[in-house]
Amino acid sequence: MAEAKRSIKTVGLVVKRDRPEAIKIARILARFLRTRHKIPIADSETAKKIGADAVERHHLADRADLIVVLGGDGTLLGVARLVASEGIPIIGVNLGGLGFLTEVTINEAQVALGRVLDGDYEVDRRIMLEAIIDRASEESPQTFQAFNDVVVGKGPLGRMLDLDVFANRTPFCSYRADGLIVATPTGSTAYALAAGGPIVYPTLNAIVLAPICPHTLSNRPVVLPDTYEIEIHVKAPDHDTTFTVDGQESAQLGPADVIKIHRGRHAVSLIRSKHPYFEIWRDKLHWG
Repeated sequence: MAEAKRSIKTVGLVVKRDRPEAIKIARILARFLRTRHKIPIADSETAKKIGADAVERHHLADRADLIVVLGGDGTLLGVARLVASEGIPIIGVNLGGLGFLTEVTINEAQVALGRVLDGDYEVDRRIMLEAIIDRASEESPQTFQAFNDVVVGKGPLGRMLDLDVFANRTPFCSYRADGLIVATPTGSTAYALAAGGPIVYPTLNAIVLAPICPHTLSNRPVVLPDTYEIEIHVKAPDHDTTFTVDGQESAQLGPADVIKIHRGRHAVSLIRSKHPYFEIWRDKLHWG
């Protein structure tokens, strides 16, 4: 779904600092922004290296009208969860990795940023997931936001999990598996894809459920409406179950804990590159 364009005065630069090429292109973009009478901002350590104004990372959502991410998809995932509630558009610059989210190449970065400053761009609103862990131990529920996926997986002992899953408050499936991935369309090209899940067009309103190495081979990945709430009941004799969000945040799950997952209140505003999705898929997946 397209989103109304906003006036851009301040641009946040989020840089993977251990990549020299990222620092180099960020320095070029910071100078370019100043020639366009825009204010480049970055975290304190990065700002010194690239000539941007310094802000605390957690204040990016308060200050920036646009975020440019120079890194991989992992870097963008963290930024997306940080700024989604403010609707700040994000443009991702890929440093040479697989990068389904960071679609703009280093060579295209300045031209792409110039187009955005000129108002020549479109924004996709990508759905997020909200996951709530209801503890059987009566601890306070924990809430997480996911842009790619929520994963319930086996812990260090590697025991197969027993999971009862409800969809829209209706019994759906009982899994014996190494785990279960609940993914957004954006996340369908991440871990869920490696688990045999389908590639879902990124702006569809859908949720993917992909079991990880299911004991019953007829347990296949499925696509459900994003209006459904997914409820996962963990049946485990100990705390040998892990809960992971976007591969970056995690928690241990106890016996009889319940996870409720539904579409989040916020969406990620991702600036669409000039490359069609099909072209990106062909390139990244080597379809020829």
